[in-house]
Amino acid sequence: MNLPCLSQLSIAASLLVLSACSSLPVAPKADAIQHAQTVQASWVVLGPQGQAVARVITNDAVCPALIQDGVATTMQVRAPAETIAQRKTASKPEDSKPSAFPVLTCEAPLAATTKVATVAGQDLALPKAAAQKIIVIGDTGCRMKMADNYFQSCNDSEKWAFREMVNAAAKLHPDLVIHVGDYHYRENTCPEGNKECAGSPWGYGWDTWKADFFDPAKALLNAAPWVVVRGNHETCVRAGQGWWRFMDPRPLEAGRDCNRAENDDKGDYSAPYGVPVGRIGDQLAQFIVFDSSKVPNKVLAKTDAAYQTYLEQFRQVDRLAAQADFNFFINHHPILGFGVQKTASGELQTWPGNLALQDVMMSSHPVRLFPEKVQATLSGHVHLFEALTFTTGQPTQFVSGNGGSSLDTPLPLPLKPGSTPLAGAQLDFFSNSNDVGFMTMERDAQTWKIQAWNRHGKLLTTCRMQEGKTQCESAM
Repeated sequence: MNLPCLSQLSIAASLLVLSACSSLPVAPKADAIQHAQTVQASWVVLGPQGQAVARVITNDAVCPALIQDGVATTMQVRAPAETIAQRKTASKPEDSKPSAFPVLTCEAPLAATTKVATVAGQDLALPKAAAQKIIVIGDTGCRMKMADNYFQSCNDSEKWAFREMVNAAAKLHPDLVIHVGDYHYRENTCPEGNKECAGSPWGYGWDTWKADFFDPAKALLNAAPWVVVRGNHETCVRAGQGWWRFMDPRPLEAGRDCNRAENDDKGDYSAPYGVPVGRIGDQLAQFIVFDSSKVPNKVLAKTDAAYQTYLEQFRQVDRLAAQADFNFFINHHPILGFGVQKTASGELQTWPGNLALQDVMMSSHPVRLFPEKVQATLSGHVHLFEALTFTTGQPTQFVSGNGGSSLDTPLPLPLKPGSTPLAGAQLDFFSNSNDVGFMTMERDAQTWKIQAWNRHGKLLTTCRMQEGKTQCESAM
């Protein structure tokens, strides 16, 4: 299985191509109004080395102009409007359908010196030299899944509270938003007679992405640039087509679009990259984005191609971590968090962090798993908020998977003696909650204050990180 990674050279070359777009006079006001009527979403996503990319989804036949400090350039088509033939999915063929994307996805790089940028009369949120207030959310869509016979109340904003949570978080005026994965959950049609999800779109096309993510996320898309992490719901057999069309910040490569099942070995894996978020005092901070979307929760054979891929990717993580003073590793599957599930009999089943990734990481860092300059890790996947610190040197783990999708049952506190997400790791602090909510991360000189909130503004947990140590206290 050949799983090529995007090289820094290919990224740079693609950005140069985009940058070569001809400069245009500022579009007349009438043109901006016309595009405003057809633009479905516009936002900024940060990619490798922090490169800001303007993205637009439009019903128009052509991409709009991006205006940077009064100079207009033509945005490029990232993905055309098209309907993709039905392919193998995570559902039965009779519960699947072709993916219809009757929209253009457009993009253009933003110059680091840009002060003001607009598309179709809409201001874009630009990155700051140093991000000081950061919002973290995850696992946000409304679950509709035939295999589990589970259909969330997508038509009830109290029972699917993603939009309410977004609006509460946006009022804090963040400098950056991080989504730790799983944007899309409406996989199968709502059963006849179910009023809770009646009329909802389903499948993997634009109408579902619009309902499940882009419409309810609008306030945060407008508030700040985004760092996006891929979840298991965005693998090729699920919503991978939309992930590559809309979300991933890197250039879209042929064969990496999840349109054809025979290319999934390429579409399901992508290289880690670093997003520097500026220097405050003498501390340069960075987020290392890792695609764990396809990882299983069992140890992989050393001869498995996926094991070799992850092994090489963690070597890249080591190199990336050396580029900053303070690193947050962000991926979807918690490596140092607890998994939780209530069984059919009502018992609460728990399991440790992702066993496949733990095993790969032990080959380089047998005890700590991560290089020394990784001080914390952010994840989702488990539909709870979790905070874990350790007396045995492992980084602090935060789980922000309580963004609105069907919630898990929290672990009862105190934990049973000896509970740990990693063999040999000793817990110092643990808290968890299944209130729908989000995390805030605030920087001040050498200190990070990390807090978890529910959507009503109730404080759940506060942690302070300084000089390699984390102290947490629960407010519950």
